[in-house]
Amino acid sequence: MKLENILNKRELSKEDIIYLLEISDFRSERRLFEYADETRRKFCGDEVHLRGIIEFSNYCENNCEYCGIRKDNSSIERYRMNADEIINSAKQISNAGIRTLILQSGNDDFFDADQISYIIYSIKNNTDVSINLSLGERSFEEYKTWKYAGADRYILKYESSDEILDPGILNKKKENLLMLKDLGYSTGISLLIGLPNQTNEKIADKILFAKETGIDFISLNPFIPAPNTPFRNNRVGSVELTLKAISVARILLKNSLIPATAAIAAIDSLGREKALRAGANMVIPNFTPKNYKEKYSVYPHKKYLVEDPLSGSSYIEYLLNSLGRKAVSSYDAVKDSENYSQIF
Repeated sequence: MKLENILNKRELSKEDIIYLLEISDFRSERRLFEYADETRRKFCGDEVHLRGIIEFSNYCENNCEYCGIRKDNSSIERYRMNADEIINSAKQISNAGIRTLILQSGNDDFFDADQISYIIYSIKNNTDVSINLSLGERSFEEYKTWKYAGADRYILKYESSDEILDPGILNKKKENLLMLKDLGYSTGISLLIGLPNQTNEKIADKILFAKETGIDFISLNPFIPAPNTPFRNNRVGSVELTLKAISVARILLKNSLIPATAAIAAIDSLGREKALRAGANMVIPNFTPKNYKEKYSVYPHKKYLVEDPLSGSSYIEYLLNSLGRKAVSSYDAVKDSENYSQIF
């Protein structure tokens, strides 16, 4: 059987990946998900990593056609959290027992190198956490300054459909990623599955790029059309294709961190459970203050986990217990720059 032959290969080719993304019968999909889950268990165990996220600004200088916080969307209420609000939210994450946080915003130049450095430094001195940044594409000097201030990982979004028309955009993103690795960051990427005009070949290329460059965090999210954007009338991305992409990423990347995201839960009430059964090993509860949370409207119908995900009544605990998995709150620290394939 071709599927089993591919799954038993030591390394998957681009053609193999495309084949796995294109399988459509129930039995083959189920086998792919089972194999990815077995790979996850072998290389990562049954631990599900928790990362708390703070979405501290919905201002953005970019005009990505899919994104609800794009610069030209005048229909949303913009906000910026101040430094004290961000630091206090980080303390909540630390107090919940979560040891890694993600600071995320649009590409907002209002938060310059010094302001972000102050926030990183203050969080490091008031909490026991490591810090992931997802602030868009910035300059080498900004990346360098934030690394010195104590940032541990940088997550780049590889989600823009513009690269379909202009391959140079993807090359620029690759340059940014390699720049970050040279500075000693642990690195991650975020992908949308199901963008208009996206092909399975493009998805395969990006997953292979993650493999080749030793990225240790990859987030795969279904495309959800946002109101007041050029893509507002396009079809929602497929949950099944997203799950297959998660499984392929797990098979290729072995011990990488792969989240079961809020986006997949927004279009499928069992989305997180399905992702965790298909190779994912992370959940990211949202600690953005309630008065800002719904304004970070990258896509509609966002669903959030409770603010205290380690409480006895939390949804996370219920979900993981039902899967026979356990939550862990490990650190993301800087890895050996000569051994990118290892998780630390």
